[in-house]
Amino acid sequence: MYIPEIYKNEDPEQIKSFIKENSFGILVTNKDEVSFATHIPLEYALKPDGTEILHAHISKANEQCAHIIDGAEALCIFNGPHSYVSSSWYDFEEVPTWNYIAVQVRGKLTVLDQEGLWDSVKTLMHTYEDGQENPVRMEALSEKTLRQMNGIIGFEIAISSIEAAYKLSQSRDDKNHKNVTDHLRKTENTGSCAIADEMNRLRNK
Repeated sequence: MYIPEIYKNEDPEQIKSFIKENSFGILVTNKDEVSFATHIPLEYALKPDGTEILHAHISKANEQCAHIIDGAEALCIFNGPHSYVSSSWYDFEEVPTWNYIAVQVRGKLTVLDQEGLWDSVKTLMHTYEDGQENPVRMEALSEKTLRQMNGIIGFEIAISSIEAAYKLSQSRDDKNHKNVTDHLRKTENTGSCAIADEMNRLRNK
């Protein structure tokens, strides 16, 4: 994706954390000049050999299943907080803009066998169930419920590239940077406040 140099984030640990915290992404594939996109959890993992992957599954009823084949290219998009930035907040004339955090991951698909699918779904459930008061466990589900596994296809994506854009008013001086964060907080909008937090975190590194 297009990222001006000033907005590039090349800190691998920070980017991995972002992907894990914003794992509900968009899977984009293309086959025979037809593109499909599906909104799904895409979970980051490190294989024993050190390969970085994303693993996920989609419904077999989804037309995108025709694109899920070994060796196919996939693009995964992860969005973080974002907010409009009014140029009226500066002490000089400028156009309005938008602050945001976004990550794009590319890689090759591999279809999972039944055991791999089980492990992928089990990992996904543990990730989000462990903090629940009464966590659901794959092992405790009935055979009837588990038959729903027959309706999905699992896959992993071996990551070949990661690009991260952190557009957080890096080009603004301290005074105008503070003007922006102050106005973002005044909106009391969750995304705007989150962007203000990220702006300050980056400025104070």
